[in-house]
Amino acid sequence: MSELPELPFEPWEPTKETLHLWVQIVGKVRLAATPPQNHWWNAPLYVDTRGLTTRRLRSERCDFDVSFDFVAHELVVRTSRGEASSFPLADGLAVAAFYERFFALLAGLGIEVEIKAEPYGVPVTTPFAEDTEHASYDSEAVERFWQALRWIDWVFQEFAGWFCGKTSPVHLFWHGLDLAVTRFSGERAPESSNADLVSREAYTHEVISFGFWPGDQKVRLPAFYSYTAPEPAGLADQPLRPETASWQQPFGSSHLALLPYEEVRSSPDPRGTLLEFLQSAYDAGAALAGWDAEGLRSSWCPPVTVPDPRRGV
Repeated sequence: MSELPELPFEPWEPTKETLHLWVQIVGKVRLAATPPQNHWWNAPLYVDTRGLTTRRLRSERCDFDVSFDFVAHELVVRTSRGEASSFPLADGLAVAAFYERFFALLAGLGIEVEIKAEPYGVPVTTPFAEDTEHASYDSEAVERFWQALRWIDWVFQEFAGWFCGKTSPVHLFWHGLDLAVTRFSGERAPESSNADLVSREAYTHEVISFGFWPGDQKVRLPAFYSYTAPEPAGLADQPLRPETASWQQPFGSSHLALLPYEEVRSSPDPRGTLLEFLQSAYDAGAALAGWDAEGLRSSWCPPVTVPDPRRGV
């Protein structure tokens, strides 16, 4: 039996959209209650033992954290004064009600945080306080998503250890609801006059990024991805492993290496298959972008590429 749960996109799409907006609300509180860090590393959430967490945040009166508990299906806020408050996550809880309850809970703990209370980077534009449309919560689907994140988080951490250059934490960006880890060559990237504020900060240096997301309106299946930025010429001509991985352009002119989640889940060796994909995408980008791949290899990196178990290599 696979270590990974089935995660078909369409059956839980309404729940995924609602959860995504809830996560954006909590993520914006994290962004407002932490000091700025390079590449927006103060913005994401993190996988923990019961769901997703902000880790420690600051307010004038105390430190606090916010967690999605996907075991008890609650949103929980804890403070450095020993207080803990929560409310249940359940079907029928609209984004507007989530927003109201969350900020009432913070106020009851003496925590004041100001955010821009509207979605970011998603098709939905309704302000959080007015969104009564998104109110789906399938607890079993959310548990499957969290189980997948737990497993993927460990594999991404293992892969991150193969690199001795600058690398991001493994973290979940609430912009796309994607779990990601990013490697840096150490070289600055050319400045783009057309990039927005978020992109300018995210891509100040050359990167090869890797991630997983559960699907969206353009990529309607859960998938693993990788991209190189700036993208070197000829990237999409480079081979990927396993053979079911491919280069796609779902969001414009840039290429993403994509591997469907189901290909990993159904593999005889899911871990090996995912690591093989990540390494092949890195090899493609690093070679064409001129990275010092040997100098950036850590002592933990395997001496050979992880084989594809389905080819019997």
